Amino acid sequence: MDEGSDWPTDRLTALRLGRRLVAEVPASRLDRRAFVDIRPEQSDSDGQARDEGWVRSDVGRSFRLEHGEYDRERIEGFDYDIGAALIRCADALDESELTTVLNAWSVRPDMFVYPWGSDDPR
Repeated sequence: MDEGSDWPTDRLTALRLGRRLVAEVPASRLDRRAFVDIRPEQSDSDGQARDEGWVRSDVGRSFRLEHGEYDRERIEGFDYDIGAALIRCADALDESELTTVLNAWSVRPDMFVYPWGSDDPR
């Protein structure tokens, strides 16, 4: 991804800092809710930076993507995983592959928010 990509600057920065992002996507049924989760991979260098009290930015990060679906009635409780389903998952070796996967899944970068700004139960 270059700086002119469709990613909002704060979300692109979050990914490069190793922060997780979430997007709510259409579910398969009305009684379900679905989310796509992006987890940047952490390296030994990230652990060392954390131990030293700072956060390391990395434009070369890889990513793990998961598309999960949950029972709408259980999503706010401790048992959110009962009836949950992993719809699909993918690994992206870099930001370019991340964009490719999201395009294939029809998920736009501007749909992503920080986890605390979503109802994603994870």
